[in-house]
Amino acid sequence: MRPTFHPRLVNDAFGDPGLYVEFLFEKRALLFDLGELRALAPRKLLRVSHVFVSHTHMDHFTGFDHLLRVCLGRDKRLSLFGPPGFAAQVEHKLAAYTWNLVQSYPADLTVEVTEAHPEGPALKIELHCREAFQRKSCEALLIKDGVLLDEHTLRVRAAFLDHKIPCLAFTLEEKQHVNIWKNRLEEMGLPVGPWLHELKQAVMQGAPDDTLFKVRQRMGDMVQEKSFPLRALKENILRIVPGQKITYVTDVIYHAANAKKIVDLAHDSDYLFIEATFLQQDAAHAAAKYHLTAHQAGTLARLSGAQRVIPFHFSPKYAGQEELLKQELQSALSA
Repeated sequence: MRPTFHPRLVNDAFGDPGLYVEFLFEKRALLFDLGELRALAPRKLLRVSHVFVSHTHMDHFTGFDHLLRVCLGRDKRLSLFGPPGFAAQVEHKLAAYTWNLVQSYPADLTVEVTEAHPEGPALKIELHCREAFQRKSCEALLIKDGVLLDEHTLRVRAAFLDHKIPCLAFTLEEKQHVNIWKNRLEEMGLPVGPWLHELKQAVMQGAPDDTLFKVRQRMGDMVQEKSFPLRALKENILRIVPGQKITYVTDVIYHAANAKKIVDLAHDSDYLFIEATFLQQDAAHAAAKYHLTAHQAGTLARLSGAQRVIPFHFSPKYAGQEELLKQELQSALSA
């Protein structure tokens, strides 16, 4: 099965936090956190449609300016999500610059900001480049079950964690994965081509089973166009299985309430990206800094049942000791 989502950390384990998730067959990506982004080429950043920010400490938010500069002058909508106070913080970032010439820009960059709250409605605002990023609209949104983004093919959910301030953890879920049985495709004399992508999209979007697809079919030496109902194609050439799940957790103290939220959010994840900032021997220091140890991260990963665990956000005090952090996490994961 070819995965739809291709995740990778933006920087190494000692660098600023950030997770870049690219989509197979689409020039699109999601970004989790906005630390230093220069490791990503501009063409990669231009694929980003949605950004999910855990909190606005500098190492998680300093890349906003770089992303903004890459996107300026383009007809693009950039949707950002963050914790309480996030909308005003984005506005203050934008207000730090002078925008007296933007009316002549050929394209209008739109920045959409959603500010989530542990209790009560979320706040959503819209800012346009040609209007000097002045707040154009403001609305209250009801977020149910932590779902920040809900599309035909995917959803992103968040959980509020304790970092001495509200800090968001995120999970990206593919609602289902549609794979093509190539041998059955050949048996039916059906060709590969763009129509298969359209077929997958129809399934993901819940199209009726009687939806007809026109396909050029080989019949010996002849080729003819034939219509197939979606139901027949689903039964004969498609394999529909549960989709991928990717969870991102960073900057959180280890206590019972946080642990439960993390385990619930990351349950059965294909990938769990989780901070492992300190060694267990420095657990008291980790608690004072509201961060996890590698042992705690490994324990949470084991309890969640995550298939693949990628630690990051290592403290610089362990420079040259990266393997110790990884070994400690792996020991807790295997316990």
